[in-house]
Amino acid sequence: MGSCNPIQLTGNDLNRIFRCLCGKGYIRNLKENLKALKREMDDLKAIEAEVKNKVAREEAQHQQRLEAVKVWLTRVESIDTRFNNLLSTSPVELKKLCLCGLSSKSVCSSYKYGKKVFLLLKEVKKLKSEGNFKEVTEPVLRSAVEERPTGPTIGQETMLEKAWKRLMEDGVGIMGLHGMGGVGKTTLFKKIHNKFTEMAGRFDVVIWVVVSQGATISKLQDDIAQKLNLGGTNKSEDDKAADITRVLKGKRFVLMLDDIWEKLDLEAIGVPFPTRENGCKVAFTTRSREVCGRMGDHEPMKVDCLGQEEAWELFKSKVGDNTLSRDPAIVELAKKVAEKCRGLPLALVVIGETMSYKTTVQEWELAVDVLTRSAAEFSDMENKILPILKFSYDSLVGENIKSCFLYCALFPEDFPIDKEELIEYWICEGFIKEDQSYKRTVNKGYEILGTLIRSNLLTNISDIKEKVVMHDVIREMALWIASDTFFVQALVGLYKMPKVNDWGAVRRMSLMKNHIEEITCGSKCSELTTLFLHINNLKNLSSEFIGSMQKLVVLDLSRNRYFKKLPEDISKLASLQYLNLWNTSIEQLPVGFQELKKLIYLDLTGTESLRSISGISKLSSLRVLKLKYSKVHGDVSLLKELQLLEHLQVLEITISTELGLKHILGDQRLANCISWLDIQRFKEKPFKMSSLLSMENLSVLHVYGSHVSAIDTYIKCRGSKTDSSHLHNPTSPCFTNLSVVSMEN
Repeated sequence: MGSCNPIQLTGNDLNRIFRCLCGKGYIRNLKENLKALKREMDDLKAIEAEVKNKVAREEAQHQQRLEAVKVWLTRVESIDTRFNNLLSTSPVELKKLCLCGLSSKSVCSSYKYGKKVFLLLKEVKKLKSEGNFKEVTEPVLRSAVEERPTGPTIGQETMLEKAWKRLMEDGVGIMGLHGMGGVGKTTLFKKIHNKFTEMAGRFDVVIWVVVSQGATISKLQDDIAQKLNLGGTNKSEDDKAADITRVLKGKRFVLMLDDIWEKLDLEAIGVPFPTRENGCKVAFTTRSREVCGRMGDHEPMKVDCLGQEEAWELFKSKVGDNTLSRDPAIVELAKKVAEKCRGLPLALVVIGETMSYKTTVQEWELAVDVLTRSAAEFSDMENKILPILKFSYDSLVGENIKSCFLYCALFPEDFPIDKEELIEYWICEGFIKEDQSYKRTVNKGYEILGTLIRSNLLTNISDIKEKVVMHDVIREMALWIASDTFFVQALVGLYKMPKVNDWGAVRRMSLMKNHIEEITCGSKCSELTTLFLHINNLKNLSSEFIGSMQKLVVLDLSRNRYFKKLPEDISKLASLQYLNLWNTSIEQLPVGFQELKKLIYLDLTGTESLRSISGISKLSSLRVLKLKYSKVHGDVSLLKELQLLEHLQVLEITISTELGLKHILGDQRLANCISWLDIQRFKEKPFKMSSLLSMENLSVLHVYGSHVSAIDTYIKCRGSKTDSSHLHNPTSPCFTNLSVVSMEN
């Protein structure tokens, strides 16, 4: 056993000893605390070595250490210094201990030293627990903007500034640019992207991703991860999303998505949603206006085709002065070629480059001729232009809507297509599934029209809301797709029936808006389902020609003002569902007409020479009958026949006798069919508007040469702004669908 040397203690010494023994034990636990400190410090140094090794490995892969790791390593280094300093004086401090380590020969000194050891031990333990890092590095963000190569902008300068200004607004987090294929969205988008190089410091990173059709979330995540220097392409989508979120959260980023075709789920990708508070931006381009809305931009910016002057400047820049200066005639022909592109930058660039080495007038004349006759045959059109545009067609969901789109190519270039007429074609062709309600079926057609317009495949005509138009190059794309079954020579100056190499392949033919006077050929058109012959000078259709088209579904002979007689063989058109004789001089319907049992739509508008439609009740499938401005008025005998048409839902008719009107009003089903009504020469007694209130679907009313009473009381039309009391009182008289009223004495 050891022994202790005797020492003398004063009262103060005893008090200090008591505090040490009963206090935190800085002196009595000094030896144990030093041992524990050495042990914990060894553990901490081992953890430090592991962290440093991991950091070194990941930094070699272009990662950067996390800020928390930097701070931790700095603190470990500082503690290591303090530990070594304490350890170096420990032998001296231990020699001061007495009373078997319970006290010290220099109590104050040992107390202070013991306290330092205790507190450092506590710190080391805390650092050790904090050293368990799941991640020690993060990707090194590249420079905020890597400028993308792009050529000079011609004709898009104003749009560029407008789009940039909107994107930079504080309240704008998501911005979409939409427009038809080839209109220059990507070029404009690159210009916007490159403008961020002028804004050093405002955004931490600008990410450019080309999405394109059929892109998956995983592929988009990989593209974003590459920009952020994130690895792990073999990870799950959830893990990738977590990695992307970890890096982007707290950073001010711009994500630019080029060519998206459907809504992208930013959360699933891992992209924090842009808000005014975080100052982040997500911008994208798309061919679909609908996608913009689904992405959250309800006021997207449309990229339009170039104006005539800008288009010419772009075309000139691609052709080059060397070619244009060869001959003044080339310049004039070049302007015609440029006009054929209708301001579409893709076409202007490709065709301009193709023509840049054509240095003779003859070559340019040929180019004008080919682009006029069949643009798809032009060099590079089929390889570099039409396939790009076809992506828009491919993105349409369902074969019926694709058929609706292709159908629009039957009309001539730049032709204003009446929306309602187009929908009526679609219904009779079977592209739209018929509903019990014809109005509901028509509304389905308007839904399809909306889809095509939002996809930038059709365009509303700004000053004629009832019509749409198809861009010439889009039309060429449609004809290219349908070339095997379509035969279209509309508005090309024909005076006779053109030669068709293979009638057996043709399903749809359009010869509208020409000068054809007669068709007497004996061609076997046995597979033809659609025939547009309207707006010609047609006088005669041979029975043999008509009789051969037994699969014909749609026949439009309208606006042939010299056409007086339908051949008897029309009875052989057993599949016919649509027949338009509007504004023809037809005098009577042939007896065989009654055999058209599948006919759904019959337009006899403006047939001022037609004397009778007796036997109309035999057309058992008829749903739409238009007799406005026809010589055939609604007398009692006709109305009795119409009552037998159980599927009739739309009737446009002129009534010139009180007895006829009374007969209609006595049959509520027939009254509900009337959408257009012309009241003529009711002079015997005042005509009361209230009598028409039972016509629930009446939208257009003309009153001619009649005395009308009580008009102020009963005329409450759809959309009226002067009186809305009927909305609060459903029993008040109201024409719920009436939109046009005209009166003439």
